[in-house]
Amino acid sequence: MSLQAVPVENIMTKPPNILFIMADQFRADYLACAGHPTIRTPNLDALARDGVRFSEAFVQAPVCGGSRMSFYTGRYAFSHGAYYNNYPLRIDEKTIGDYLRPQGYRVALVGKTHMRPDLETCERLGLDVESADGVLMRQCGFEPVERDDGLHPDQLVDPNLAYNVYLRKQGYEGDNPWHDYANASEGEDGEILSGWFLRNARLPARVREEHSETAYMTDRAMGFMGETRDRPWCLHLSYIKPHWPYMAPAPYHDMYSAGDILDANRADSEKDGCNPVLSAFMKHEESVNFSRDEVRAAVIPTYMGLITQLDHHIGRVRTFLKETGQTDNTIIVFTSDHGDYLGDHWLGEKDLFHDEVMRVPLIIHDPRPEADATRGRTIAEFAEAIDLVPTFLDWAEGAPQTQRLEGRSLTPLLRGTVPPGWRNAVYADSCFALRHARKDLGLEPDEARAFMLRSTRWKYMRFEKHPPLLYDLQADPRELNDLGRSNFHADTRAEMDGLLFDWLRRRKLRTTLSDAEIEQRTGGAQKRGIYFGVW
Repeated sequence: MSLQAVPVENIMTKPPNILFIMADQFRADYLACAGHPTIRTPNLDALARDGVRFSEAFVQAPVCGGSRMSFYTGRYAFSHGAYYNNYPLRIDEKTIGDYLRPQGYRVALVGKTHMRPDLETCERLGLDVESADGVLMRQCGFEPVERDDGLHPDQLVDPNLAYNVYLRKQGYEGDNPWHDYANASEGEDGEILSGWFLRNARLPARVREEHSETAYMTDRAMGFMGETRDRPWCLHLSYIKPHWPYMAPAPYHDMYSAGDILDANRADSEKDGCNPVLSAFMKHEESVNFSRDEVRAAVIPTYMGLITQLDHHIGRVRTFLKETGQTDNTIIVFTSDHGDYLGDHWLGEKDLFHDEVMRVPLIIHDPRPEADATRGRTIAEFAEAIDLVPTFLDWAEGAPQTQRLEGRSLTPLLRGTVPPGWRNAVYADSCFALRHARKDLGLEPDEARAFMLRSTRWKYMRFEKHPPLLYDLQADPRELNDLGRSNFHADTRAEMDGLLFDWLRRRKLRTTLSDAEIEQRTGGAQKRGIYFGVW
């Protein structure tokens, strides 16, 4: 797609702006409005009161890259293929910008996408990746106001990283102030204490709060929203935090204490006769460390502080929209790309499919009168990450793209109606070929595949060459008692396999020909002068 949008004079009525806010590694249960007893999230709570909160929203992959590509394409990871971090997204996959730009939108990015472009295909086809269209392809269909994926170790840091340039202008010196100030603290003798190490999580970052990554990205977003007034816009404000490094600036670094954290959701029985896949992930260094209470006591208060800091800046954004007269025509969507185990189930990080990772916050505030009926409600119907693209297209009054999009518009739910045949389960899949667990399990790279089906009753995780995990969510909502090898649940596992097979057969693979064109061409061969089997 070109950076050129439809001329403003061709837009009869300005569609709503869409502010698509995504946090990274933000758990669904770390919101006060979702029941967390100690965390302070007043601005997100207010957003939920003004709009709706989906209590059963799930992502389509348990890691940044795979999940985000599903958010951006409206397609399951199985369909788009980029189901793990740094797996290139095929060049033929359409993303949010490809759907909204023809509707007159300026579609932009501030922050992270974790998208790796399909440069091999570009080279094979002789495409210019530095052209305007090439930039869009490399930036996942977004106009990059600022692309920053948020991980810049000294070995990989771009010398021209915009955030580092900004920090140096504020007086933070060095080759990599992202690390040395924004993600590090200082020892008694002036030594740098890196945020890469969990033991330093309770210390304050060296950067001032107003110069932190979250504050900086908020400033950049407000700059875009302030200058873009001549056409509708969709801005993806994609925050890096509370993803690690777990390092917060004052006063957020010590806003919470160990007494504020939730008890770990785990049981010794999970380790007894453990499923081999689960056992392999329990051996990872992050899992071993997060299984220690002192690590959780050091890290989780800072994780909570990063969330409260992010909440503060979302409040700044809402104030800015009000002051610039854009509140009444801007729909705000807040979500996360996945959660974080934080020691639950004896695990760290993500990668598997427990609810701590797969369920995410989803709050939508549509200020228009059509959404008044549901304000302040919590919606319990299942929502998936892939639903956002068809919802955005719906808001932009674009034609449905049913031959490609695998999600469903949430607009009816936002207006108080549950569409007939709404889903009764959510699905996800992933690949853990790049993780140590794959070798521990004796798997080849193409065997390190995992699939999830979650209904209101069952959670089923299927692996290649190893037993599945199965949880009865009615009897065991905390997912502590694995029934994957229970003789009494063989029929249930067979039913789950059948449902997964049904789901796989329904993937949208005919993406280049619309359903409407199929209908138009069906049975029309003779009208085109083509006869076969005629006497």
